[in-house]
Amino acid sequence: MSNLTPPTHGDDHDGGLAVDLARLMQQRQGRRQALGWLLGLSAAGAVAACGGGGDATDTTSTGSSGSTGSTGSTGSTGSSASCSVVPEETAGPYPGDGSNGPNALALASIVRSDIRASIDGATGVATGVPLTVVLELVNSADSCADLDGYAIYLWHCDAQGRYSMYSSGVTDENYLRGVQPTGTDGKATFVTVFPGCYSGRMPHMHFEIYRTTTSASSWSNKLKTSQLAFPEDVCNTVYATSGYTNSASNFSRISFATDNVFSDGVSLQLASVTGDATNGYTATLTVAISA
Repeated sequence: MSNLTPPTHGDDHDGGLAVDLARLMQQRQGRRQALGWLLGLSAAGAVAACGGGGDATDTTSTGSSGSTGSTGSTGSTGSSASCSVVPEETAGPYPGDGSNGPNALALASIVRSDIRASIDGATGVATGVPLTVVLELVNSADSCADLDGYAIYLWHCDAQGRYSMYSSGVTDENYLRGVQPTGTDGKATFVTVFPGCYSGRMPHMHFEIYRTTTSASSWSNKLKTSQLAFPEDVCNTVYATSGYTNSASNFSRISFATDNVFSDGVSLQLASVTGDATNGYTATLTVAISA
């Protein structure tokens, strides 16, 4: 078991009526797709089964709507091309945005792309499999147009499942937290490490969306809070490497179906991942909001 007490991520989706309606529409769409799939099976008179995980020597795999194919060391695709609004999710107990204790958003150097090292007097550096995260922010109310000049605050646990500023041993650190503005292409890029898996949650990252980097100074200004998920095959490959203490064991006991955040559907939050554990991965996700 991990020494870190796992956070309690409840169903804190208090995003108002608009968010509730958006989530309801997403769930209905998912049910319609599932019904069509079942009808197709009936017409064909066949039963199909999908398995997660596999041999790490495979070179490519595809994961969507919360499932993955065979494991792959060079690529895995999972993000939805839909322009549906990304689900509102809990920020969890370790946001570092001032809503629950420390506020990393107030740090002078918090606007940065490489978030592996601590800043502003703290000296720790997070280690692990290199990961570049590219989030493309688009407007669901304007034909999925890219949103320029917004800001995204990204944070996540380290390879040992610890959150800087909160967890024992790293309370004086602030690594794996950073803010980036979106460019004319709607993209914000972060250089980081692949997160570990702590007991009770699927591997994930948190992010908050703000109108500008200036307004990204307090949680009270945020427009949206959500989470990013990773294909299962990539997680299995990463957790077979050194440095990810307890992650493989923790990951074997959790799934998208039992995760208390992703169990209602993950298609709009599952990143497309390419690369390998030696040279590093790139995770991309299109994130839609109504702006």
